[in-house]
Amino acid sequence: MRIYKVGGAVRDRLLGKPVTDIDWVVVGATTEEMLAKGFRPVGVDFPVFLHPKSGEEYALARTERKSGRGYGGFTFHASPEVTLEEDLIRRDLTINAMAEDDQQNLTDPYHGQRDLEARLLRHVSPAFAEDPLRVLRVARFAARYATLGFTVAPETLELMRQLSESNELEALTPERSWKEISRALMEDQPQVFVEVLRACGALKVLMPEVDALFGVPQPPAHHPEIDTGAHTLSVLQQAAIHKQPLTVRWACLLHDLGKGLTPEQEWPRHIAHEFKGLKLIKAVNERFKVPRDCQELALLVGEYHTHGHRAHELKPSTLLELLQSFDVFRRPQRFEEFIAACEMDARGRKGLEEKSYPQADYLRGAATAARNVAVQPLLEQGFKGPELGEAIKRERLKALKTYKEKA
Repeated sequence: MRIYKVGGAVRDRLLGKPVTDIDWVVVGATTEEMLAKGFRPVGVDFPVFLHPKSGEEYALARTERKSGRGYGGFTFHASPEVTLEEDLIRRDLTINAMAEDDQQNLTDPYHGQRDLEARLLRHVSPAFAEDPLRVLRVARFAARYATLGFTVAPETLELMRQLSESNELEALTPERSWKEISRALMEDQPQVFVEVLRACGALKVLMPEVDALFGVPQPPAHHPEIDTGAHTLSVLQQAAIHKQPLTVRWACLLHDLGKGLTPEQEWPRHIAHEFKGLKLIKAVNERFKVPRDCQELALLVGEYHTHGHRAHELKPSTLLELLQSFDVFRRPQRFEEFIAACEMDARGRKGLEEKSYPQADYLRGAATAARNVAVQPLLEQGFKGPELGEAIKRERLKALKTYKEKA
């Protein structure tokens, strides 16, 4: 029995990055031997075990063969005869196909270290094309390591293009796709994830609504970058720079989808794009079974982001409607995330990345003014039921009028 550290732990150590998750592969062992040493089995499809003390995962060396469509369409074979090289060749990228023994001696049969130095994301073997999820994984790695200068090798991008054109991406489950998308959006350069998907044709398959934004012009006076797709990528980049949570980043990606529906003869204006885009945002949310908090914020940002930009111009009644739409009295955090998404949208314009966004404090102040309306005096006046609701609304409207006059 020989045990090796494999994959990301080896890659990140060589890159000088912190090692978080460690994967282990066991060569020359049987399931019975693992159980005898106290390892606990957890693998359903293939033999994976938890270490009796550390709880880390140890997998028996295995080979795999394509047996059906999609991510799960594989037959695995694990036995003591499977070599370390055979186990490593089934991995996606050369930089993930290296192993170390307990003395940090490197096993690198597919030149992963060379590709690390060349800053290349390159597939290990033609079997890469058997797993459509790898298109998303490579794009995610590109987003993670873009700051280090990594790019996708041309031959790997070509394989990704072939996968995108083969209908294999459609076999991915919503859950697997969302797991990769959500992780990619939380990387340092999430816009690179979208760029790579677009470069290989996968964006058109997975998110045609986002792909349709590229080449659609906007008014130069408001958007010096002009192209809506370029603007969306810049907004996403700003969200990463400002360490926004996943909810905000997802909303930033989808906020302008309605502009992809504007007829060419109406370009560069996009009248009512906020409302037109809602059906597209819903479609993307449903396609990937996106978590509810991400779904809700994306829809609200899509509908109201221009309200955020025009905050100072809004009538008190419109301002109150906005606050009520977000249920700001019970869910203040969601309104904060809306404000953040609006600010990222404003900063995601060429040359305006550092421009202040006074609307943020104005909206927060409006929410505070409305929230400070006391209910107890109204109860003491005898208001109850629907009448109480109307009385609270009147008082909040009065508070917002005063706030607007003083602001």
